[in-house]
Amino acid sequence: MMMAAALWLLLLFAWSAGAELRLASYYADHMVLQKEPSQAVIWGYGDSGANIMVTASMGHKFVKKMAEVQGGYKVWRVVLSPMAAGGPYVIHVQQYNKEKVSNVTLNDIYFGDVWLCSGQSNMEMTVSQIYNASQELAEASHYPLVRVFAASLVQSEKELEDLADITLQWSVPTAKNLGHGDFSYFSAVCWLFGRYLFEKLKYPIGLVESSWGGTPVEAWSSKRALNECGISEPTERMSSSYLNAGPKEGSVLWNAMIHPLLNMTIKGVIWYQGEANTLMNTDLYNCTFPALIDDWRKAFHEGSDGQTKEDFPFGFVQLCTNQRVEVNDHFPRIRWHQTADYGYVPNKRMPNTFMAVSIDLGDDGSPYGSIHPRDKQTVAYRLLLGALAIAYEEKSIVFQGPYPQKVQVDRAHAAINVTYEEQVVLRHMNNKTFEVCCFAQPECKWRPVSIVSSSSRSVVLQNVPCPDAVGGLRYAWHEWPCDYKLCPLYNSQALPAPPFITFAHDNPGWSTL
Repeated sequence: MMMAAALWLLLLFAWSAGAELRLASYYADHMVLQKEPSQAVIWGYGDSGANIMVTASMGHKFVKKMAEVQGGYKVWRVVLSPMAAGGPYVIHVQQYNKEKVSNVTLNDIYFGDVWLCSGQSNMEMTVSQIYNASQELAEASHYPLVRVFAASLVQSEKELEDLADITLQWSVPTAKNLGHGDFSYFSAVCWLFGRYLFEKLKYPIGLVESSWGGTPVEAWSSKRALNECGISEPTERMSSSYLNAGPKEGSVLWNAMIHPLLNMTIKGVIWYQGEANTLMNTDLYNCTFPALIDDWRKAFHEGSDGQTKEDFPFGFVQLCTNQRVEVNDHFPRIRWHQTADYGYVPNKRMPNTFMAVSIDLGDDGSPYGSIHPRDKQTVAYRLLLGALAIAYEEKSIVFQGPYPQKVQVDRAHAAINVTYEEQVVLRHMNNKTFEVCCFAQPECKWRPVSIVSSSSRSVVLQNVPCPDAVGGLRYAWHEWPCDYKLCPLYNSQALPAPPFITFAHDNPGWSTL
């Protein structure tokens, strides 16, 4: 933490001293700026009172914007005109200070969609660590218009205005910079998501990775967001070795790895995090995660002069599995809390969000530990479906598995009929994935029930142990609910039904015969 404070002081000194023109750290050759209808922001530092001219040109086509270096930090910024997808552009920045002229030039700049990828180690996993890594790396050079950038692992007690360090400056993808090392750069989920988007949209995609393994949501949240959930003190450290890689204190990664990016105009965010919160503030996650989304949206909107949409799309991965031995129900609870306890997204608390369910991608053979499954292709594909439906408004796209609409208890036959909103595909029948809560017991005790049949939109459960006292029903409420791509229920698009928990007393779709 002393090192982070020193970095902040050095940056502060540079801002106040700033005797020469320079761009903020993440502007570089090969970058992607956000295309129309939003407008990209370009900013940097210069001599106080100097005039700045920014020109973006491609052949005979060009746009110009003027600005003035402002205030004690000697910062300038321009908002470009809306630019259509494409390139390459040259961006030329000139500073006029009395009789002195300074220049900075950026080459090979494209306009497209910019996505921020954040979270912990499952977002950090590089392309070299996943299934079919050799093939994925060999094909990287086939996608020169999917550009990549990775922020360095830095924490700070203060909000930084610019990144203190960069691990991977904007680059055209290669096998080397996508598979540099274990949990280094570049994120497999981020890369695959961007590649799949490019294959669909056929225009440039910019990917900005800012992630750190073993970190809780609190570290990525601003103090404002934490206060919304009653968290005002630094969060405690965890004892589990596999999650001890990153910092845990509140706001330290928001300060150093997100706040410096706020001036960037972005299309949206994808997020893969939550494992750390199975060991810390688990039952606050239904507040802290939605609060983070709300706060990031507001902050990016304001930081980009309103160019990043104030309700920009936010996608996330619902947690996979960890270990087959059931220790507690923290993983199922985090999965539920990731949806603000609705079980699906978007919902009233989490509008304009999308979710990739991954409970069926368990990988107990992973050399990086079963908490790090290697099938990131399926994760990225399910995120793609959500992005197409929510961010790109392709309303015909189905991006989430079937969710129950009605629960009907048949006491006479000790059975339960579960009706879904869409067609269900029963891959196999078992007697452990569904469980009922028997309120006749001294306390609620969950007991398994058997799947015996299904129709196009319903599943029939039998051997209910307490047909006269069923008070609740849950599905896939285990740390490792099913084997690889072998959960019982999917839809016709091969998307798994998400886990759920529901109780008779608060579900209007619940009935008893």
